[in-house]
This record gives sequence, C-alpha cells and structure tokens, in this order.
Amino acid sequence: MLAPASVLDYRELARRRLPRVMFDYVDGGAFEEATLNANRNDLQRLALKQKVLRDVSHIDTSVALFGQRMELPLILAPVGFAGMMARRAEAQAARAAEKAGIPFTLSTVGICPIEEVRRATSRPFWFQLYMMRDRGVVREIIARAAAANCGALVFTVDLPVLGTRYRDIRNGFGVQLSSIARMRLGWNVARHPAWIYDVGVKGRPLTFGNLAGVVKDATSLGALLAWTTTALDPSVTWKDLEWVRGLWKGPLIIKGVLDEDDAREAAAAGAEGIVVSNHGGRQLDAARSTISVLPKIAEAVGSKVTVLMDGGIRSGQDVTRALALGADACMIGRAWVYGVAAKGEAGVAGVLNTMKRELRTSMALIGKTRVEDIDASVLQH
Repeated sequence: MLAPASVLDYRELARRRLPRVMFDYVDGGAFEEATLNANRNDLQRLALKQKVLRDVSHIDTSVALFGQRMELPLILAPVGFAGMMARRAEAQAARAAEKAGIPFTLSTVGICPIEEVRRATSRPFWFQLYMMRDRGVVREIIARAAAANCGALVFTVDLPVLGTRYRDIRNGFGVQLSSIARMRLGWNVARHPAWIYDVGVKGRPLTFGNLAGVVKDATSLGALLAWTTTALDPSVTWKDLEWVRGLWKGPLIIKGVLDEDDAREAAAAGAEGIVVSNHGGRQLDAARSTISVLPKIAEAVGSKVTVLMDGGIRSGQDVTRALALGADACMIGRAWVYGVAAKGEAGVAGVLNTMKRELRTSMALIGKTRVEDIDASVLQH
C-alpha cells in the first residue's frame, strides 16, 4: 500500500501497528458481533440513484447544527481509552477535527482530560457523559465541561452495564490471566515497539484524566474496568435526565436511542439532539442496525430534535445513505481511531479528507449540491 485510499485502509494500518488486545478492543463488538456486522451490511444494501446532466460544479458539504456551522455533516464520536491507541490521541484528534471544521467529542473515560483537550484547541469541542452512582462526581465533571466551554454534552444512555465482548475476554482484557497467558500477552505487546514508544513513553501520563482521584488506580486498564462494574448506575431513568438538564445549560444530546418512543421521551425531556446508536454493536448483540431503525425514529421526532446516527459509517457514501434516511449528520468512532492509531493527527486528517472527498463525489453523482437536499428520493428502491 503506497497510500491509504479508504477508511478500511487506515484500519489495516492500525491493525498492523497495534497489539492485538488494543486493536480488538476498538474493532470488536458484543457476543458474536451480529449487530456490529449488521450496521455495515445494512448500509451496504442501500443503493443510490445515479442522476446525470445536473449542474454539480459547486458542491456544499456544510451543515448548521446547534448554532454551529460545520464543514461536513460529521462529528468525531466519543471513544473510551482512545489515548491507548496513539499518544494523547484525544488531543491529536481534536486538533484534526478543528482544522476540518467539525466537532470532536471527548469520552468520560478518555486518557486526555477535558483541560488538556481545551488547551489543544481554540474552538469548542463536545463532551460525553456516563451517569455514575456518585452524583457528586457527575456534577463535578459537568462543571469542568462547562468551564472548558464545551459546545454540547452527549449523554450516553445505553450502558447501564457493560456488554459482553468476546474478543476482549479472549485477549485477556480485564480478565485474571494465568502466568502463561500473561507471557503470551506480553510477547504480543513486545512485538509492537513503535506503539510502546509512542504510547508508553511519549504518551505519558497514561491516566484516565477525567477520573483522576475517582478511580483508585487511574493508570490501570484493569482498575478502570473493575471500577465501571460498580460505578456505572444501572438505575438511571428519565428523571435523571431532568437532573442533568438542570445542570447543563448548553445543547444536550442523548446517545443510544434505538426506539421511537425513547426518541419522543428524549425530546419531551428537553434534549436538543439524539444519536441513533447501538454503541457500535458493543452492547446488545440482538439489537437492530442503526440505519434500519433510523427512518422511523427521524419520522417520530420530526424537527423537534436534531437526529444524529452512528454505527458502521466508513465512507462519505455511507454518510449520504444516512442523510437520505433522515439523519442530520453522522458520528464516526472507529473510523477516526483507525486513523489516529495508524498515523496520529495526520491519520485523522487523512480519514476526514477521504470521507469529504467521497461525500462530494457521491453528491455529484446523485445530482445534489447541498446536504440539506439529500433525502429518500436519492435511494434506488
């Protein structure tokens, strides 16, 4: 490969560079990964209608969401542990997103803390929140996000418990290992010296910055995984959303919606946006693909809230398909992590440039020059 041409090319570069335990953490899903695969396969089944002899000399890929103009209908989704894929990966990705004119979303369980990402950028980024049993911790994190002038709060609601992810278990991620298994894991990691130097040496400190002082050992993946089993609150209800709404004055986006009734509830509770998401196929492996439930959810809420979608988006053509079925924009998670794992900030920029080029090409070939003009009429039934 002389140059990566697609997001899947960046995926291959990331696979070569990362230890298997790290790559599979990003790449894998729950159980047998049926939902993860459905996200991709159901998108691929959607055919676009090619149109000819249209004036497509001027293509505008920009959109306006939550009072902000974006150069692309894309947002970098929150990804936990991203800083384990490349040194200070969240800060690198935030810089690349800012240069591309789109938002970056920092995960609660990111390596870089809110304040570090704020120093790395000059425009507001978004912050993702998990609800924890300790409401004092949640209140403090929301206050830090507000102090950093974050442009939106993305409240993830589909993780009352961690999904069962077979790849992670097989790789010993968060599992008590025998001495032989530890040696095998150590050997696999040792075969990736570039990653060790980049993350383990240049990327220090490897702490979960937003949870410093909360997790007993914020430098240990195992400690964080053990903490999540008791810290995440499985009793969260819509009343807790009202509490968060009371603390956060900016745009509030509910991530993890797969049902029309839940979408209506989110709108009624005061959310400005929802993300149609199954957590990238990492939670309920019997869940529907996001693209298959998107149209009914978009219809259910109409123009009351902004509708975002994630899950399986790997190209500008996929973005076109999601826009056609009712999404206002898409979030990408694995795609940007493949880029940062492969080539750091330049890799994220490469992924975004690739997807922008693909989106522009797709729009030209379906005869649409503006994002807001893309609707179901562009699909070939």
